[in-house]
Amino acid sequence: MSTTDTAADFSTLQLDVPEGVQSISITRDFAATPDKVFRAHIDPELFVKWCGPDSITNTIREWNATTGGNWSYVSSDDRGEYAFFGSFHEVRENERIVQTFTFEGFPDAVNLEILTLTDLSDGRTRLMSTSIFDSLESRDGMVASGMEHGIVEGFNKLDRLLAEA
Repeated sequence: MSTTDTAADFSTLQLDVPEGVQSISITRDFAATPDKVFRAHIDPELFVKWCGPDSITNTIREWNATTGGNWSYVSSDDRGEYAFFGSFHEVRENERIVQTFTFEGFPDAVNLEILTLTDLSDGRTRLMSTSIFDSLESRDGMVASGMEHGIVEGFNKLDRLLAEA
């Protein structure tokens, strides 16, 4: 499965969901330098502005974006609240973030996320993210939840946020 994000004319969102493999990979280019894209991922005040679909509001409960730190936030919409938490295993400035991700509604389903930023020059950055799930069922459940819609809208919000910076 792959999709194209038409909101940004210079980039596409590549979403790969390989059959029979417990992972999802995302590739997306941004019209911003790696330091700005990185900061938007680790600064809680910026993160809540762009993460997820347009219909949600995020609230940080805990945020320590350092190697060995923890994070937790709640996403709210007209249907309710959805809480998430994890640990930052590696935070390498402007290059890489490795973290766990758990939805409190399914606490036994933990995934590992590896995000890498590559400087494309001319003020552009390629974000590559791989999520490794504990099972195919967990991965397929995430896909069925509307994850793709949330990623596209979230990255569109991130584009606007980066343009303002």
